[in-house]
Amino acid sequence: MAGKAPLVVVGDALLDRDLTGHADRLAPDAPVPVVADCAERVRPGGAALAAYLAARDGRDVTLVTGLDDGPAARELRRLLEPWLTLVALPMSGGLPEKTRVLAQGRPVVRLDRGSGRVHRATAQARAALGPASAVLVSDYGRGTADALRPELRARPPVVWDPHPRGGPPVPGTRLVSPSRSESRLFTAESEEDEGSPAGHDGNELRTVAHEAATLVRHWRAAAVAVTLGARGALLSYGEHPLLVPVTAAHHGDPCGAGDRFAATAAGLLADGALVGEAVEGAVTAATAFVAAGGAGGVLDTPHPPPFGDDPADLIARVRATGGTVVAAGGCFDLLHAGHVGLLQAARRIGDCLVVCVNSDSSVRRRKGEGRPVNPLPDRVRVLNALACVDAVAVFDEDTPERLLAELRPDVWVKGGDYAGADLPEAALLQEWGGQAVLLPYLDGRSSTALMARAAGGGR
Repeated sequence: MAGKAPLVVVGDALLDRDLTGHADRLAPDAPVPVVADCAERVRPGGAALAAYLAARDGRDVTLVTGLDDGPAARELRRLLEPWLTLVALPMSGGLPEKTRVLAQGRPVVRLDRGSGRVHRATAQARAALGPASAVLVSDYGRGTADALRPELRARPPVVWDPHPRGGPPVPGTRLVSPSRSESRLFTAESEEDEGSPAGHDGNELRTVAHEAATLVRHWRAAAVAVTLGARGALLSYGEHPLLVPVTAAHHGDPCGAGDRFAATAAGLLADGALVGEAVEGAVTAATAFVAAGGAGGVLDTPHPPPFGDDPADLIARVRATGGTVVAAGGCFDLLHAGHVGLLQAARRIGDCLVVCVNSDSSVRRRKGEGRPVNPLPDRVRVLNALACVDAVAVFDEDTPERLLAELRPDVWVKGGDYAGADLPEAALLQEWGGQAVLLPYLDGRSSTALMARAAGGGR
């Protein structure tokens, strides 16, 4: 969707692993299940998951978080960098890692390691917050939000997703989104501080409404939305709460649903939605997220391309049989006959075609605000639907040189509307014996011309 506002996410990143197998017996030396044939899936966690999900929505995202130089942080960078801008804060200790072992899709045990903590902000992080139109704080209690608290006080976030280990949201935050268990804990702490613990009468909805109203006052937030899992969320501005139910109950893996809720709510508020509208949209998005399998189900392909074959694997298979690898590139915002003709011709040159497509932020820098019309996941899906396209790879820079250096295609194709001087990739291809070529382009076809005609009513 075009026109989505950019978002800065501030918080503590994790690296999450799922080891998924099956268990049909107990170990002989202890009454514990033996989980066999485990498959490993690695994905962003914590604030990194919230930022990643917002970026996959087609939004320009900057993530400010603590990262060290260890293997877990390097893996997280690999997962995130094609999708968003990373601003790393120095941290002591290693990046926190969370490993779940699942049998028949159900968690058996969780293993945590990494005690890394952010102790100070940087000038780059402060500069990223300065012009930010909207900020989401995803506080997992590892110090990122605390290090930037003065800047956050000066520009209160649109959403603060709290954690028992973290500090309170800054006054003026537009929406705070604790879970039910967090709401109970934070309310008990606030009432203890105020010396006036309230009794609860056994009516859970009444209790949640009391907790949300208490936290609005205690945190001096504009609103608090307590997430209630399969029952939706309760939104309070301090009185007369609004219950936002789910449209359909799902009992899938809820891992990451809170991050999905916070990322959606923050994005909608950044786009100008009212708080109630943002909470309704966030409940819908979190429900769909759980129905799709939670973080594990949605992130089966945790790096571009979101759909289709992995380009590196495809190229390796083609090269193993002595085949020729062809690559073509572009924004492909509104796919038209000129694009299709070019890609069909490119595919006939060799034994596979990899399309290198600009990320949303890259398109925006090249084409201006309002572009792309179609977000990256939609553009990739349409390209992969073409029979002539074997794989899609995404690059975030203005030009694809870095990606081409990784893929090392034998042939690089551009449309005939490019002059030789406009092909800086040509010299790069020569480094590994590749060749850049121009192919004829259907005259008069362009995404810009199509949009101009549409804006003019088709004249």
